[in-house]
Amino acid sequence: MTTLHHTDLTLRPISGPDELELFNSLPYVLNKEVANDLAEGRRRPEWLWLALRGDRVVARAAWWSRPGDEHPLVMDILDIADSTDDGVRLLAAALPTVVADGATPPEYTRFIPPDWRDHDDTRRAVQDRMEVLERTGATLFVERLRLEWRPGTPIPAPTGRLTFRPVREPGELVDLMTLVLDGSLDAHSRDELTRMTARQAAEEQYQTELLRYPSPAEWWRIATLPDGEPIGFVIPAHNGYNPVIAYIGVVPAHRGHGYIDEVLAAGTRLLADQGVPRVRAATDVGNVPMAKAFARAGYVTFERQIDMTWS
Repeated sequence: MTTLHHTDLTLRPISGPDELELFNSLPYVLNKEVANDLAEGRRRPEWLWLALRGDRVVARAAWWSRPGDEHPLVMDILDIADSTDDGVRLLAAALPTVVADGATPPEYTRFIPPDWRDHDDTRRAVQDRMEVLERTGATLFVERLRLEWRPGTPIPAPTGRLTFRPVREPGELVDLMTLVLDGSLDAHSRDELTRMTARQAAEEQYQTELLRYPSPAEWWRIATLPDGEPIGFVIPAHNGYNPVIAYIGVVPAHRGHGYIDEVLAAGTRLLADQGVPRVRAATDVGNVPMAKAFARAGYVTFERQIDMTWS
């Protein structure tokens, strides 16, 4: 096990599940998921790092992957009890062991209260974590809304303008995903389009994201006009933690007609019919049209999310 000593600071990964209580001594909403993630291969002990002053945890960091991934997909835990210097030293020690040689560190993502800017303590905590990341070379990429539909919230009845059917074969969904990327307001999609074609981005998302959901692909829906012409799609799914609207879009030729409301309602209704306790979704703060569509559908912003990246 890698253990480094920096003056009075000990920097190391946890030894195993027996140290989860120590790792979780700093509070965060993801604490309740860490043990199960370890058991199911989404985390590894060598990806859960501590900065200790004596026996007290003064900073921690952790990375997450999908089961079977060789390297972590995202850094999703960073907490600092005292000084931002502790966090910087922790990342300086951990990153070379977690990230493959020559690779860019994976994106950092953090769930934060929706009103985090309105409270001094919350704002300071967010800014401290961002300072630590900036001092290691990361920059703010995007802020997102985390949204939730709750049972009892009305779902608009079908209007008859659209019909919905299952996906017939992967190619038709990839075709629609490719079209939807035209004019996308999603920061991650726009970034991908600087490095690959829309078709390549759609194929990559289909292969690396959609096929990994444990929920059935039979839930996915293509939205069509009464004559059968596809106008968009919605991917209701379960991500292993929550029921989600994983992906939704209307092709450019049919935007501006309010179809997104009906497509979202269809996806929400399909999940609600499974008796789920909630349906979650997310969109960029800057994607105002999609944020408004979720609000019209009764989704509430229960958290925000900060994403930071290294170049």
